[in-house]
This record gives sequence, C-alpha cells and structure tokens, in this order.
Amino acid sequence: MAIKSDKWIEEMSVKNGMIEPFELKQVRDGKISYGLSSFGYDIRVSDEYKIFTNVNNSIVDPKNFDSNSFVDYKGDVCIIPPNSFALARSIEYFRIPRDVLTLCVGKSTYARCGIIVNVTPLEPEWEGHVTIEISNTTPLPAKIYSNEGLCQVLFFESDEVCEKSYKDKKGKYKPEIDIYNWYENSQFWKQLESNIADIRHLYLVGGEPLMIKEHKQFIEEIIRQGYD
Repeated sequence: MAIKSDKWIEEMSVKNGMIEPFELKQVRDGKISYGLSSFGYDIRVSDEYKIFTNVNNSIVDPKNFDSNSFVDYKGDVCIIPPNSFALARSIEYFRIPRDVLTLCVGKSTYARCGIIVNVTPLEPEWEGHVTIEISNTTPLPAKIYSNEGLCQVLFFESDEVCEKSYKDKKGKYKPEIDIYNWYENSQFWKQLESNIADIRHLYLVGGEPLMIKEHKQFIEEIIRQGYD
C-alpha cells in the first residue's frame, strides 16, 4: 500500500467528492489548523458531542453499551471531565474509494495536552461523517474547540481492489441523512441514487411532487439505470 499525496487527495475530492466540504489549503487564522496537508487531510470536529458520565454506575460493556451513560452537548467548546471521554463527529463527509483504506491520527496540539483521538479505519466504499472518540487522559478537565482541526486522515491505496468492500458487506454504520431540508441536501440525493438497485417501492406524496426538480431528476435517473 502506498500513502497518497496532497495532489491525489485534491483531485479525488474536487472531482469525485471524496471529502466535502474540502479546504485546498491549511486554514489557521487563530484556529487549530484544518484542511489539506502534504500527505493527509486535517478534519474538523462538529459542535455536537456525547460526553461519557458514570452517574448510573454502569459497567462498560462493548456488547451492551448503556446509552444513558452519555450526556448530549452542543456548543462552541466542549469540556471533557478528567479521565473520561466524549464521542463527536467530523464536519467533513467522506466517500472512500474501493481501493483505499484510511487511518486517522491525532494532532500534536491536543496530544501534547494528553488528549488522545481514536478513529477506526475508514474501509473501502464506506461513506459518512466520521465518528471520533476523544479521550482526556489527564486528571484535569480538557477543552475541545468545535469547528476546528482535531485529527488527520491518511489515505493508503492498495495495489489491488478488495473482493468485498464495506458497501458490499452492508456494514452496520450507514451514512446519516439530515431529514431537515432533505430536498436541498446533495448528499441525500447522491446516496439515494447509489442505492437505486435496493429500492422496491417509491412513493412521491404531496400536491405537486414533480414541482420539486430533484424528484423529476431522480425519476429520470431511475429510468436511465433501466429500472422503469
């Protein structure tokens, strides 16, 4: 496997939407940097968090994790308690090519403060916002800055295409769709078009459903793919 350069990352993102939104250069301006680097891409953390708390004296069980152990939080800054962790997601939306595997490493800005970031590899043909685990290994509260850089994604291209991708295996972690303003969400339509073969019934409701141009375009795409 060979690590991919900034030139490849830019081409795949601009032409194929591998990373959206995409920043061609490192953005700083008083922020923890994010954007394209020499051999990777620094991603931002959104302002939505799930902070771990042990108010229920639960046992951490990976097979039966208690969702009540998390407190939802939304804000410009997230404070993670000492020796605890939080779950968050990237602002960027990823579409991983079939012959590519990614690894994610933390930024030194946070690592020097004892804040460790963990992301499982993004497998071939996985897509979505990246779920990020942020651990505060220190005995002090730790501050995380929303909408700023948190970790760096590295892209490795295989010398051969995998036999079964994440999409082929129908992996458990599906892309999330914003249900609000869905008809204006380009990711919604791209995802829907990529799964046309799995659609069994399609209902368009409303007084004039074809007044929404995306409805008409989607029907035309179904016909183009031969499912009329």
